[in-house]
Amino acid sequence: MHWSVALLFALLGGSAAYTQVTAWRAESANPPIGRFAAVDGLRIHYTDQGQGRPLILVHGASTSLLDFHASIAGPLAARHRVIAADRPGHGYSERPAAAWPNPLAQAHLIHGLAQALGVERPMLVGHSWAGALVLAYLLAYPDEAAGAVLLAGGTHPWEGGVAWYNDLAGVPVLGSLFAYTVGGALGPLAIDGGIAEVLSPDPVPDGYRSRTGVDLSLRPRAFLANAEDVRRLSPFLAAQRAGYARIQIPLLLITGDADDLVPAWNHADRLILEVPTARQVVIPGAGHGLHHSRLDVVVGLIEDFVAETAAARDVGH
Repeated sequence: MHWSVALLFALLGGSAAYTQVTAWRAESANPPIGRFAAVDGLRIHYTDQGQGRPLILVHGASTSLLDFHASIAGPLAARHRVIAADRPGHGYSERPAAAWPNPLAQAHLIHGLAQALGVERPMLVGHSWAGALVLAYLLAYPDEAAGAVLLAGGTHPWEGGVAWYNDLAGVPVLGSLFAYTVGGALGPLAIDGGIAEVLSPDPVPDGYRSRTGVDLSLRPRAFLANAEDVRRLSPFLAAQRAGYARIQIPLLLITGDADDLVPAWNHADRLILEVPTARQVVIPGAGHGLHHSRLDVVVGLIEDFVAETAAARDVGH
């Protein structure tokens, strides 16, 4: 064997071993904190805390339900029943192997979880990627949600594609090889930069990386799941948007005017023109991670919206 080939195999082998070590460390530092429910043959990891009107929190890309436990879940649980779920393939929820669980398929899983927990007409809260999931839920189950809140939610297709590593992850064989070797080894070195980008222009809160368990997203299977979700979202939204005018459930869009990752001009600003029941609140200076950087403001807006929709429903009855 030529020495260069031998060196390549040695590097790949070392990277694969290091990737397994980092995955083990991430899971050891961030074990499951909730329970598991069987939904459509998959084990879905979720947490359930508090009492009162039910809220279901659904996280965005490159994270897990820990993103909400490090931000708004606790404060909201002081007055409400708050359920947070790991999306399939993220955190500790299983992912189907046969086909991509698009936002509609994931909405079906969240609906199944709600049924398994005896939750009726929840308020749905989705951050970023989960904006597409929440809207899919409203379209699929128009009478089974009290309302919905999108936090910097992704709602419409965009131009410009996705990051190169998400494209690479979709290449047969090569994508998996990358995830289990070089990508898994280099990910920990790049993650702090990614966190800063999500929170920008605000500073990263102390302990953010550990409290959100974001290193779980670097595990090879989670990386591949996230890359597929991100890579295939825009074409899905190009089709889903045709149904937005049918949504009649109260919808609150919370955005930051400094969000360059999911900019309001391409998402919330367009959605509010298509959904008659939608209204938007813009938080000055906030970036994409506004439920961390503007925690108190976001919690207050959600609580007021829950109370308002409940009062309107009571009057209607």
